[in-house]
Amino acid sequence: QVQLVESGGGLVRAGGSLRLSCAGSGSTISSYAMGWFRQAPGKEREFVAAISWSGGSTYYADSAKGRFTISRDNAKNTVFLQLNSQEPEDTAVYYCAAGDMLGYGDYEMEPPYDSWGQGTQVTVSS
Repeated sequence: QVQLVESGGGLVRAGGSLRLSCAGSGSTISSYAMGWFRQAPGKEREFVAAISWSGGSTYYADSAKGRFTISRDNAKNTVFLQLNSQEPEDTAVYYCAAGDMLGYGDYEMEPPYDSWGQGTQVTVSS
């Protein structure tokens, strides 16, 4: 079972950028689909972005399209989430997750993912 650790969160002004990292250990992530989710205070966790195990397909929430980019570097056993043009509404704890049996339509749903990191805080000021 892969262990995941997020990093790269912090404080940024509206319009600024951050790059989040999700490092895997205990197992390679090369055979896993990887996703990013976020949870704002008082709200439920929501889907942000996902990438297939091969890296050939990416998926984004409507709020992320055109602003965020998910990528992976299997050689480094790491997945990234580039956050650009950030808005105060992007303030949340960001989590990465891994799943090994995801099909079309499953990437934005939490149950298919079976490994989760502890999250990293992103705060966007206005």
